[in-house]
Amino acid sequence: MIVRDFNALKDSDKAVSDARWTSVRMLLADDGMGFSFHITTLQAGSEHTFHYKNHFESVYCISGRGSITDLATGETHAIRPGVMYALDQHDRHTVRADEDLVVACCFNPPVTGNEVHQPDGSYAAAE
Repeated sequence: MIVRDFNALKDSDKAVSDARWTSVRMLLADDGMGFSFHITTLQAGSEHTFHYKNHFESVYCISGRGSITDLATGETHAIRPGVMYALDQHDRHTVRADEDLVVACCFNPPVTGNEVHQPDGSYAAAE
C-alpha cells in the first residue's frame, strides 16, 4: 500500500513548477502502478498549450474555473469543480485558468517526474 500526503509533498522535490503552474507528483512511474497521479495548480490568468503525443491524460477539476479548447476543432469547454476531461486522442489543447485551477491528473504511461515540456507542449516518449 502506498500512502502519501499532499501537504508533505508540496514543499519537496515531488513538486515541479513551470510557467505559472505547479504539479505535485503523488505517484510516478517507479511506483509501478501503470499510471502517474498529480495534483496540479494553474495560476489564475494563465494559459497553457499542451500536446501529449506520447501519453494519455485525464484531468478532474477540484476547484477553480477555466476552460479547455481542442485546437483541432476549436471547440471550448468550461472547466469547473466536478468536470473531468480525458485526452483520449492525444489532443492538442489549450487550458485557460480564469481562477486558480486545482486539478487531479492521471498520465498513462506514467511520467517519471523528470520530464519537461518540449517546445510543442509534449513530454518525450517514455524510455
